[in-house]
Amino acid sequence: MTDSTTTVFSAVSGTRSGSVTVSATEHGLPIALDIDERELRYGGGALAATILQQCARASAAARAKRRTLLAEEGVPAEVLDRLGLPTNARVATAANENLAEDFAPASWLRQV
Repeated sequence: MTDSTTTVFSAVSGTRSGSVTVSATEHGLPIALDIDERELRYGGGALAATILQQCARASAAARAKRRTLLAEEGVPAEVLDRLGLPTNARVATAANENLAEDFAPASWLRQV
C-alpha cells in the first residue's frame, strides 16, 4: 500500500504545439520546464503567462492523481470533494475547454 500522505504527485502539461512543456507538483510548483526557443519571440510576459497556465493544468492533473489514489484507499468522495481534489473527468473537460485558448502552431513542420 502506498502512503498517499507523503507521496509527491506531479504531472506534465504542454501547449498544443509542444513548444512549452511544464512538469509541476500538485501544489503548482514547477519542477521541470522545456521551452522551445521560438517561444521567445512572443516576449517575456507572454511566455510567463504560458508557463503559469501550464503549471496550473499540470497541478490539476497531479491533484486528480492524488484523488484517484485516495479513492482507491477508501476515502469517501464527499471528503475528496471537500479537499478540492478534481476528478480525472473534470481535468479532461477543463483541458478540452482550454484547448481553444492555446495558440495554434505556426507550422506543423518539425525540424528533423
